[in-house]
Amino acid sequence: MGIFTIGQLAKYELKFLEKKFGIMGNQLYYHAWRVDLSELGAPIIQKQVSYGKSQILLRDYKNEEEIKTVILEMCEEVARRTRNARKVGRTISFGLGYSKDEFGGGFYRFRTIEEPTNVTIDIYNICLELLKENYRGQTVRQVSLSISKLENDYEMQLNLFDADGWKKRDIGYVVDKIRSKYGSASLLRAVSFTAAGTARHRSRLVGGHKQ
Repeated sequence: MGIFTIGQLAKYELKFLEKKFGIMGNQLYYHAWRVDLSELGAPIIQKQVSYGKSQILLRDYKNEEEIKTVILEMCEEVARRTRNARKVGRTISFGLGYSKDEFGGGFYRFRTIEEPTNVTIDIYNICLELLKENYRGQTVRQVSLSISKLENDYEMQLNLFDADGWKKRDIGYVVDKIRSKYGSASLLRAVSFTAAGTARHRSRLVGGHKQ
């Protein structure tokens, strides 16, 4: 959008920011003017409304297959957090942030599905749809992903077109138990052992730093 500084953000037309980002556009504009319209003393909502992850990559990613590798790893992590809370979600939000070599920018889109899920591959397939619709080959430096519109994972609507759906969900919980007992790197997908993978590196970090 041609915005590179706080000053440029403050001078940008509010209506265009709101059209592009909704309520976040309104907040960005007023925060640029050092105005916070939050109600003082308003109660903090304790209930988790989404589970997500945003990762700034260690290098620029240009190859689409490498970008998909990182997306899959992040879907795995977001799905795990959702399962740990015994939740499933209906809305998948996904975005890419571009490299400074592309002068920044990116996109953030969401899709709501009929059947709630916490299955890694289900979430990944939605991200691939959004990637195909919005990505045009730019150099990527950041990936963001979240799942929202959460429900309790106590029951599952059987789907005649996905007879093994319950098995996929159960496998996720089994994998989580193994990783919880033996470490996050004890079970990894094959893509994590490629040059594009980041999961092995992140498994050695504590609070963003090497152990």
